[in-house]
Amino acid sequence: MRGRPSKPGITTTYLGKYTWEHANEIAGELEAASIVWWYKQPGFFSEIWEFGAIRLFVDRDRLEEARGIADRIAPHGRPGRAT
Repeated sequence: MRGRPSKPGITTTYLGKYTWEHANEIAGELEAASIVWWYKQPGFFSEIWEFGAIRLFVDRDRLEEARGIADRIAPHGRPGRAT
């Protein structure tokens, strides 16, 4: 997975928390759609309360498209998503 967005002038926003498997699949689809993204994995201590979830961030201007991709891959919702 990628670290931080490499395109200057891109602002990212929170997409959600996912398992490693879902995060990897979503990342592949985001790249195929040319949507800038990055991730943050929990550190040693925060893994305790994050339960190992990977947080994904995407280009703010393409959030709705990214949500569509994420919802298709993880149809039962995104853990950590505000309802």
